Amino acid sequence: MNFSQQLRAAIHANPEKPAMDFKGRVFTGGEIAGLADRTLALLDAAGIEQRASIGVVVRNKPLHAGAMLGLLTGDRWLTTVYAMQAPGSIAQELRDSRFAAVIADRIDWTPEVVAAARECGTFGLVLDLEAAEPISVHPELTQPGAGPFRTMDGEPGLEILSSGTTGKPKRIVFPTRILVRMIDSVKVANMGKAPPSILSWPYSGIGGMCDLVASPMLGRHVSLLERFNVDDWVEAVERLKPETVVGVPTIARMVLDAKVPRERLAGVKYFVGGSAPMPPELQDEFEETYGIKVIWAYGATEFCGTIISWTPDLHEQFRKTKAGAMGKALPGIDLRVIDVETGEILPPGRQGYLEALVPQVRDEWISTTDLVEIDEDGFVFHRGRGDGAIVRGGHKVIPEKVGDCLRDHPAVLDAAVVGLPDRRLGAVPVAVVELKADVAAVDEAALKEHVRAALTTPQVPVAIRIVDRIPRTTSLKADLGAVRKMFEDQLAG
Repeated sequence: MNFSQQLRAAIHANPEKPAMDFKGRVFTGGEIAGLADRTLALLDAAGIEQRASIGVVVRNKPLHAGAMLGLLTGDRWLTTVYAMQAPGSIAQELRDSRFAAVIADRIDWTPEVVAAARECGTFGLVLDLEAAEPISVHPELTQPGAGPFRTMDGEPGLEILSSGTTGKPKRIVFPTRILVRMIDSVKVANMGKAPPSILSWPYSGIGGMCDLVASPMLGRHVSLLERFNVDDWVEAVERLKPETVVGVPTIARMVLDAKVPRERLAGVKYFVGGSAPMPPELQDEFEETYGIKVIWAYGATEFCGTIISWTPDLHEQFRKTKAGAMGKALPGIDLRVIDVETGEILPPGRQGYLEALVPQVRDEWISTTDLVEIDEDGFVFHRGRGDGAIVRGGHKVIPEKVGDCLRDHPAVLDAAVVGLPDRRLGAVPVAVVELKADVAAVDEAALKEHVRAALTTPQVPVAIRIVDRIPRTTSLKADLGAVRKMFEDQLAG
């Protein structure tokens, strides 16, 4: 059997066994498989071409999990679309992508999105957990139009927007057969076991997609969180009693800040995570408070999962001497560091861009803009990002993209965006804006709303200062150090 067939067999293997819980409701394996089958049946009935790119506006909900599993088991092309953006941005993505079919939650079928789908001739499926029929045809989008529609060549699979770990976010294509790497990543995170999963990763990212594919293949239960909050997460930990929990540094920070009693996390041995570097001082505080070992890892969408990780054995031997490292390369993965300017391969102990050879994904080196150092023992230390990306609670924010968005406002002459440290989220974007002369007054709230309408929520600056002149260097570029100091001085005051 190929991977799609194996995955299909897995989701149908235990129809009576609880497979997922969501907001107090339990879904059996049979219910999830039924959602997958219905999705395929509706697409087939509408005559959607097998090679067509099908967009899914992704949310962490059981119906979305079932629909996406249907596409992956039916040799359909799945393209993820972020729900965490303004309706106008989703509508524009539909116009740009020209999907033959779109699957979205009832709340995401806004007038703007419906209009864009109708304009493209897109067939629509509505996901509504409260409806008599949870997956149904949108009443205004009952048949595909004339197109043209976007089609994909080659082996079917998954197309997912990268988070920007290795550079500017872009859609990455993975044939279905490569998704076995996702299962390997989850096995690494769970030390080879298959405990219950308390899913706080978004399905729209590589971490959530790994869990979506791996959970039925490993036969494990998933407690699905639509969004992370401490109370729901702790309730799931107490109910399921997993040995391993998975998340980002922000989760550790929020649990500590909420002063969750140690006994409520009893039984948890490991907190495994990635998506952003784990500050050594946060790791120390979490481990000392809860007696839970922090096992960190590094991966990216381009790698189809994790490529660098700690293990319990490495933690036991090197926790103190290698504090701050991301871990070591996983078996079968080769790493190297190249000079930022020349591309020359550097020896251990030198800082440069990370490159990785992941044979299951590609038979050539994959470049990143992560600045790292690999020591003589093979431990990898993250030293920053060459593209200046701001990692906000695991989400990568590209300052240039936010700045371009601000400059698109009719009142804005120029803008500069930088990151500031944040105790809970790791870092947050802030901006200064210089306005054009003789324009109508605009305030911070209006500028934030302008960004919110065009970009995803994590990209909205937490503060925007309107200044007479943006500080500049001798070459007239924005002086980002001076911009950052403006906000640091404000915080200090």
